[in-house]
Amino acid sequence: MKKFTYLILIFLSVTCLCLLIFKKDYGYDKSEVQNNEPLNVVNNYIPEPKNITLNGIDYLQSQLPIGKFGGTFTSSSIGDPKTFNPYNANDATSAELSEIMYDGLTQTNPTNGDVIVKLAKKIEISKDNKTYTIHLRKGIKWSDGVEITADDVYFTYNTVIFGGFGDGSTKDVMMIDGKLPTIEKIDKYTVKFTTPKPFAPFLRNLSASILPKHIFEKATNKGKEYFLTFQGIDTKPQNLVISGAFKLKEYVAGQRVVFEKNKNYYLINKNNEKLPYIDKWVSVIVGDTNNQTLKFESGAIDVLLVNGALVSRYKELKKEGKFELYNLGPSTNTTFVVLNLNNRKNKDGKYYVNPIKQAWFQDENFRSALDWAIDREDLILNIFSGLASPLYSAEPINSLFINEKVAQGHKTDISYAQKLLEKSGFYKKDGILYDKKGNRVEFELLTNAGNTQREATGVSIKQDFEKLGIKVNFKAIEFNSLVNKITNTADFDCIIIALTSNIIEPNSGYNVWNPYGSLHLFNKRTPNDLTSSDKVLDFEKEIIEIFNKGALELNFKKRKEIYGKYQEIVAKQNPMIYLYAPLQIYAIRDKIKNIFPTKLGGLFHSMTEIYID
Repeated sequence: MKKFTYLILIFLSVTCLCLLIFKKDYGYDKSEVQNNEPLNVVNNYIPEPKNITLNGIDYLQSQLPIGKFGGTFTSSSIGDPKTFNPYNANDATSAELSEIMYDGLTQTNPTNGDVIVKLAKKIEISKDNKTYTIHLRKGIKWSDGVEITADDVYFTYNTVIFGGFGDGSTKDVMMIDGKLPTIEKIDKYTVKFTTPKPFAPFLRNLSASILPKHIFEKATNKGKEYFLTFQGIDTKPQNLVISGAFKLKEYVAGQRVVFEKNKNYYLINKNNEKLPYIDKWVSVIVGDTNNQTLKFESGAIDVLLVNGALVSRYKELKKEGKFELYNLGPSTNTTFVVLNLNNRKNKDGKYYVNPIKQAWFQDENFRSALDWAIDREDLILNIFSGLASPLYSAEPINSLFINEKVAQGHKTDISYAQKLLEKSGFYKKDGILYDKKGNRVEFELLTNAGNTQREATGVSIKQDFEKLGIKVNFKAIEFNSLVNKITNTADFDCIIIALTSNIIEPNSGYNVWNPYGSLHLFNKRTPNDLTSSDKVLDFEKEIIEIFNKGALELNFKKRKEIYGKYQEIVAKQNPMIYLYAPLQIYAIRDKIKNIFPTKLGGLFHSMTEIYID
């Protein structure tokens, strides 16, 4: 390892085990090669960036090939951003834009998963693995020319994250046995973190966006409610001060988001020229995945995540020589049906979920019956043309911490599902399912409009549940409305949605499984809950105890055993019923160079180094 680029992971064994990802057989070969022409299965080695000091400024130097300056890269997103504040980003579009504009102290090496430096130049770890001294790069600047210093780091962690501003996800994952780390400013370029106990995920958590104190302090001074509105989508681009490679230039609702290169960015190439190469990055806002496909084929966008059903067609189109196809392996997103187990009352004294439905969703047999009724193989065949794998585990199938037994899952069995329902007093009459009190079983299933794969999934699951006699009212609604139901009002029965997972660090899901976490979807405590401390389910307590224990264990083998237990509980209790992991197949224009996809880093980990030929 090069001492100035790699950081020492607390659990060193992960480094070697990450390499297993690239050798694993996911079982896609037969269905993937539909016309005897295999896709490019990525397995790139990415040279490590180096620390370079020039004229008193500590740059990070890319080791990728030298490229050409200029040009515009065009991608797309389904739906508009909801905010430009990285700590209020609850949707995928806003989160992606935040990653573009704000850097963290660390980042993940896209080749092997090691934690490496970014805004930090060097990190020193004490022998007891509880103290982390962060040495920042000297002389690097925010986009407005103000120097990035320890004051910004201290403010971001001590005031914003530890102070509970924004959505709280970062705070959730930094909890260590119920306590937060402490941070101390040592000098202008040095801060020191101290954890209550050795904490395996700590270094990876330092990838959180660092904020400019001179911009955000006025927002935190006005309180948490004001902070939730700060740097919303109506913010003038010139008022956004960022540290990342690209700065917002223009946002037109429903049409596009335009970024321009940040001339103060601290990454340079091997000729010591400032990156990025491209002048602009445009994200075209589209209504649905079908529109994305049309825009790619018309040349309006440069990259496309190809639907499985179109892979064979795109292999033929590829022969024209205008784009390349890359197979990044199974998606690291986990797609699932989440059931609303919330049986509390809101501020108006009304139940979030109808008490009759509450009784169904709270019933373990009922939830299991739904799981056994879903025909995942049918979903995979009809929606992805076989280019996916059934998902039964809360961990992605390519996770280093996967519980292999849980991941094997089970076949669809309507008969067994019916027996589970009968155990809890449900009965079927004239093809209609009733509960033991004679109430017809009927509920609403939602997903976000525009995502044609999820819409098709909803139609299929509706039909599966109807085989049990359940009436399902399926609707695809606007994404903003869906997110509001999940995060604010808890006004839903069931929802089809997905979360992004970290395949090398399960603790990143802490805020999903913590009963008080911001992404704890199935028993959500809304901002208006007056009884947030009550009604934690027994299995919720078991799961969070497992997460607390796993984060404190430094041995990889023992950690995997610990996290395997939470997967067993989720598979048994089914508060979130997992569905599938589609193969990630991207088409990208041949003119886009310096593309080195990896299964850990994806397609655009080298976005600052891509260029247009």
